[in-house]
Amino acid sequence: MTRCFIDSNIVVYANDTNSGAKQGRAIDTITACMEAGIGYISVQVLQEYANVALKKLGQDPPIVIRQLKLLEAMKITIPSPRSVRRSVEISHTYQVSFWDASIIAAAEDADCEIIFTENLNTGHYYSGIEVLNPLDSSCNALQYIKR
Repeated sequence: MTRCFIDSNIVVYANDTNSGAKQGRAIDTITACMEAGIGYISVQVLQEYANVALKKLGQDPPIVIRQLKLLEAMKITIPSPRSVRRSVEISHTYQVSFWDASIIAAAEDADCEIIFTENLNTGHYYSGIEVLNPLDSSCNALQYIKR
């Protein structure tokens, strides 16, 4: 099965009641990955989601904690010193931010074939990992999850 890495922006949209159709697509993507057992996230994703949920979405801490516990059902990558060095290499090679490079490095560590995000270029490959934006109505993320 295809291993899929879910970036923090997808998690944030899934929890943002003001994001319209993007919320539904984000929820569908996360749910399908969780049900298939192919969803991966990193500690960075958990941290970024918690920060945005508390500061920008104005969610109460108990709600954020509940969501974090739900996300913990996915496989979680934990950064290592090697992955930080790899993030620097990826950032330099692809001219992306260090934080985006850290997402790529985490997906690479987890042997993922796909990164679901809206931050990187859809259809591009970074370190051999395809980037798809499940929030874009032209992207059928579920077809990739079920391959």
